[in-house]
Amino acid sequence: MRQSTVRPASEPTRFPPGRRLRAVPRRERERGGAATFAHCLHAEWIKIRTMRSTLYVLLGTLAFSAGLAALNGTSAGDEFAGMGPADQAAFDPLATSLRGYLIAQITLGLLGGLVVTSEYGARTIVSTLASVPHRGRVLTSKAVVLVAVAFPTGLVVSLVGFLVGQAALSGAGAPHLALSDGVALRGILGGGLYLALAGLFGLALGSVIRSTTATVTTLFGVMLIVQAFAPALPGGLGDWVSTYWPPIAGGQIVTAHQDPDLLAPWAGLGVMAGCVAVMMGAALAVFRKRDA
Repeated sequence: MRQSTVRPASEPTRFPPGRRLRAVPRRERERGGAATFAHCLHAEWIKIRTMRSTLYVLLGTLAFSAGLAALNGTSAGDEFAGMGPADQAAFDPLATSLRGYLIAQITLGLLGGLVVTSEYGARTIVSTLASVPHRGRVLTSKAVVLVAVAFPTGLVVSLVGFLVGQAALSGAGAPHLALSDGVALRGILGGGLYLALAGLFGLALGSVIRSTTATVTTLFGVMLIVQAFAPALPGGLGDWVSTYWPPIAGGQIVTAHQDPDLLAPWAGLGVMAGCVAVMMGAALAVFRKRDA
């Protein structure tokens, strides 16, 4: 019978000539080895590009915003002739055509939430954090890739809504704006920035809540329900919410008629940006400390 040879435990393992083993520093092992920020960005880009919901959300947002701009433009244009002098003076063609941002903020906020909640739902977040233990790097790369998708989408949504809405207003004989007007360019650029902030807001919520359903519910409450009921709130509370509630304040960027009781467009967008920055800071703190 042929006996197998057992190598003693103390005998060193031999490697082919010329081959060397590299000792990995402890700090490198703890920080995720060679997984750099560029690698994280590439990985997050693949994730968001291959999610089936991404394309549906972006195309649905664009189609809905264009359709709503056409409906609003036609309806407001037909009603303009019957308005009183005060209502005609306060008529806002920019806000009329960009009203679709109310829904676009929900859809892009949902996309931001899905960037992280989809990983928690499928439990792929475990392998993500095993590959890149540096959690701040993971969340930052998700935010950068999300903005790279949401900001151009917001610009396109705002531009298409503006062109469709102004064409409808012009056809109805109502006041309308040209693309070269300063308020038009501000509304389109500001609309893109606002929708990118809405996406980051959804990402922050998703990182804290970790549930897609709860994230969507919270988005509706924060961005639509509060805005709808703000005028009904009593006294000073209603005035404060109507002026400083971040989605309401940020929405001033897509208006041409300035209400003296509300914040200026860029100041309102600054309030929204500050709120998102605070939320992202809270999300990062929770993301670092909580188990996957």
